[in-house]
Amino acid sequence: MLEAYLGGRADATAVVVATAVAYYGDGGRGRGTRAALRPLIDVIDRASPGVVELGAVSGASGFEIRLAERPFPAQYEADLRRAVEAALAGLPPMEGPAAPRLLRRVLGAIQRLLSA
Repeated sequence: MLEAYLGGRADATAVVVATAVAYYGDGGRGRGTRAALRPLIDVIDRASPGVVELGAVSGASGFEIRLAERPFPAQYEADLRRAVEAALAGLPPMEGPAAPRLLRRVLGAIQRLLSA
């Protein structure tokens, strides 16, 4: 998702959702993902706290990530772009089954946002 954003194939809102899923979800723990994504989370929080809402999942542990009603503010997109570049430089290469699982989670979150 981060590469797609830098290439102009994804918007800032998609980056916010994908970053929140990767940062707050359990898929990235133990591989340095959270530390690499921290600058992105900082920009997202500074730009517009509450862009993403966390909700309870009935009948399961964890939470659901939902997009709040407001889009990511355009005036912070330059900061977001710099944070994405920094995160990509610090992320370890995805290997094994973790990458498909993360991709499925991100795509599922985006599908839920679009169908809401």
